[in-house]
Formats: sequence, structure tokens, C-alpha cells
Amino acid sequence: MDLLYFEDFPPGEIVQYGDMEVSAARIVAFAEQFDPQPFHLDDAAGRETMAGGLIASGWHTAGMLMRMSCDYFLNRSAGEGSPGIAEVNWLKPVRPGDRLSVRRTTVSARPSASKPKLGIVDFSFEVLNQLGEVTMTQKNVILFKRRPVGEEAAA
Repeated sequence: MDLLYFEDFPPGEIVQYGDMEVSAARIVAFAEQFDPQPFHLDDAAGRETMAGGLIASGWHTAGMLMRMSCDYFLNRSAGEGSPGIAEVNWLKPVRPGDRLSVRRTTVSARPSASKPKLGIVDFSFEVLNQLGEVTMTQKNVILFKRRPVGEEAAA
């Protein structure tokens, strides 16, 4: 499969991808290791909070976004990493049984002024549940190599 380069992310492009089922077992396993708050560990404890039951850690949701993005495009791109996340918002709880997908918008793309072989792509990501509700948003840039001269665009 052809690599995706900077030029393959036109501003204004919107794509949707991913299909990840969220299980109670994975919510608890993540929480036990990384975010051991009661509403991430136990449904009964979660019912005693404003969460109203077991919910995934926001960091778990961010990790699921990353996995779906790697599977869909990052692992077949000429990506060079990211300098960081500008913004992340957790808008709705992610619960056992939810099916998550991603809507990615290319906000802008520009060649790097300091590194001419790289381009900077500004993305907005929305994590959606099976009802189409936005559960999380994330904004960040990703650096990609520019397409070598004479090489055609990926299909």
C-alpha cells in the first residue's frame, strides 16, 4: 500500500473511520493500571457518582482514538510524529457496550518553514459513539514527510 504524505491531507477533508467496541473488562483493566478512580473500576461505585455507572477513563478514550487512527492511516503514512496536543475535551461518558468511531477533519496544512522536507497538518478529531454523539474532541498537528518529487499520490 502506498504511503500517505503531507500532500494527501487536503484542508477541509472530512473522513470517518474506526469501529471499536468498548467492554467493561477493558474499561476496568485500563483503569486498574492507569486511572484507578471508582467510576472507572466498578459499576456500583460509579452509580454513586455523577457518572451514574461505569465509564471509561478519558485517557482510555484518547488511547482508543490513537489506536483507530494508527489502524486507519498513521501506520501507512510518512508521519514524523506530533509536537503535542493543543486541546482535548471529554464531552460524554463512554460506557460498556458503546461502539466508537472517529471523524477526522483536516483543518489546515502548510509546508514547514524550517524543515522543507516536512509538512504540518492541523487536525480536529471527534470520537463518536454508536448514536453519532461526540464523546471526545482532540485538536493537534502531525508532521508528515512531503512527497518525493516524481512520486504519484496514494489512491
